[in-house]
Amino acid sequence: MPLSPTSAPPEGAAATAAAAPASAVAAAPVVTAAGSSTASDTPAAGNAPAPAASTATAAAAATAPAASSDPFEVTAIPVLSDNYVFVLQRGSAAVVVDPALAAPVVAWLRRRRLELQAVLQTHHHNDHIGGTPELLRHWPGAAVLANGADRERIPFLTLPVAGGDQLELLGRPLQVLAVPGHTRWHLAFHLPAHGGEGPELFCGDTLFAAGCGRLFEGTPAQMFASLRLLTDLDPATRVWCAHEYTEANLRWAAQQQPADGAIAVRLQRVCEQRARGEATIPSSIALERATNLFVRAADAEQLAALRRHKDGWRG
Repeated sequence: MPLSPTSAPPEGAAATAAAAPASAVAAAPVVTAAGSSTASDTPAAGNAPAPAASTATAAAAATAPAASSDPFEVTAIPVLSDNYVFVLQRGSAAVVVDPALAAPVVAWLRRRRLELQAVLQTHHHNDHIGGTPELLRHWPGAAVLANGADRERIPFLTLPVAGGDQLELLGRPLQVLAVPGHTRWHLAFHLPAHGGEGPELFCGDTLFAAGCGRLFEGTPAQMFASLRLLTDLDPATRVWCAHEYTEANLRWAAQQQPADGAIAVRLQRVCEQRARGEATIPSSIALERATNLFVRAADAEQLAALRRHKDGWRG
């Protein structure tokens, strides 16, 4: 799995959140793309409720990547109260995105006899990097990809990357996107459609289902540009955001736009999913274009006004 960049052109939890105990992960159904359901083997939950795990499989076509004929899979492991850790898998190789905790990820990988090859870090907040040092103790050869400009806050990174870099990951092309706004050096990781496998986006705390991240370090103009960059991707792109905020985001949006039928329909569906304990991700770029008020903002000023209102909203 080549990991050296081939080119290098010139709303989340608080950054200081303490790492939670390994028990803070829910037992939940694992849902496949075909719709079947089995019991998750993640550890029992702590006191904080956590969203359901979600597994999506992109079936390999005849033109699958030459690296392997095994299907490419994404699994969302719920941790803490509303975080997701993503495991990308092909055959016996795995890549983890934004591990808030290590223990549930180690258990998940060990049970499946997978080898961790890399960790992708979208940004420096502890609920995204807190589990990485422990994962490296189990798999010391794993690469850690993060923004090279943020090395001081992600000191264990081994492969510095930047927006515009292109790599290969699990037999697929990987594009690194610079998406400042939530934090100064926030990245997103985009897997374009390839060999019959659909496009995937891991966007951390920049684009949420029906929302966007708080502006801790960036400006409204930066967030506006970042959201435009992401939502210009293929409408079929699956959006794997790092938190289960969808219901609250849509309740807020429905209050701002009570006559918007698309938002109302999505809110009803999401409420039904959450009542069944299901995850509401992945979303899609098409769905965000249709129902995300931040994405629909006409300019940075409108986005800033929406963000200020949402920051003070208590439902």
